[in-house]
Amino acid sequence: MTTLRTPNIPGFIPATRKPQTRFPAGATDCHAHVFGPQQRFPYVANAGYIAPDALTTDYVAMLKNNGCDRGVLVQPSVYGTDNSCMVDALRAGLHALRGVAVVDADISDQELEDLHAAGVRGVRINLASATEGLTLADGERLAPRLKALGWHLQFYLDLPKMPEAEAQLASLPITIVIDHFARCPAQDGVASPAFKALLRLVSRDNCYAKAMGPYFISKNAPLYPDVTPLAQALVAAAPDRVVWGTDWPHPGARALMPEDPVLAEMLATWVPDETLRRKVLVENPARLYGF
Repeated sequence: MTTLRTPNIPGFIPATRKPQTRFPAGATDCHAHVFGPQQRFPYVANAGYIAPDALTTDYVAMLKNNGCDRGVLVQPSVYGTDNSCMVDALRAGLHALRGVAVVDADISDQELEDLHAAGVRGVRINLASATEGLTLADGERLAPRLKALGWHLQFYLDLPKMPEAEAQLASLPITIVIDHFARCPAQDGVASPAFKALLRLVSRDNCYAKAMGPYFISKNAPLYPDVTPLAQALVAAAPDRVVWGTDWPHPGARALMPEDPVLAEMLATWVPDETLRRKVLVENPARLYGF
C-alpha cells in the first residue's frame, strides 16, 4: 500500500469565470502537468515538492473554460522517468492532448515507440531543478533517435547562470524548445545578456520558446507588467516559433498562485495582434506537436 505524502505546495485555484479574451479554434495550452491520484502514481523519493492531486478531469475543465481545444502535458520532475501518470492522461481520450516525457539516457527503442503511440512528441531536459535527470550531453546522444520520431528536446534552464549553454543548445541537430523564458529575470529587461542570448537562440530555425510562467521571472503579480516586454520581444524575434502555456496547476507559483482566466487575458497583452496570437496559439503548436 502506498503511503500518501502530505502536499507542501498549494493547489490550483478553480476558475469562477471565463476569460474575457476569446481564443481561436484550435487554441493550445502548450505546457501543463497532471498529478495523482497519489495512490496510483507515487512521487519519487527525492521529489523536490509534493503537489496536491491535479487530475486530468480538472485540467480538461480548465482548458474548456479558457477556450483551449488542445493541451500539452509535460512530465514534472517529481515523477522522475516514470511517465505513467502523464501517459494515463494522454490515453484517457478526454481532450486532444500531446505529451513531453522525461526518460532515461538509455531508453529502449520500444519504450520510445510506446510513448509515441500514446501521444508523446518530445523529451524534457531539466537543467534548473534540484532533481537529478538528463544532462545536455545525454540530450546530444538522444537527439538522432528522437529526431527520427519527429520529436524535439525541451529545456528548462537558468540561462543567466549558464551562459555557456547558448553555444551547446545552438549546436544540437534537432528541434529544441526553451520554456519559462530561460529564467531570465524580468527586472533585467530585454537588453540583459541572458535574454539577448535567448533571442539569438530563438532566431534559429530549429528553436522554439514557450511564453509562460511569469511567476518564475517576476514577483509583480497578478498581471506581471514587467514580463510583457520580454514576451513581445520573443514573438517579434520568432513569430513562427513561440508557443504559449498555462503551466497549470502552477507547481512553481507557490505564494503567487495565479487564476487561469487572468493568464489567458494576459496573452492578449503579450500578443495584441490577432494574427500573431493565432500563430502562437494554433499554428505553431500544431506544427511542433503534430496536432
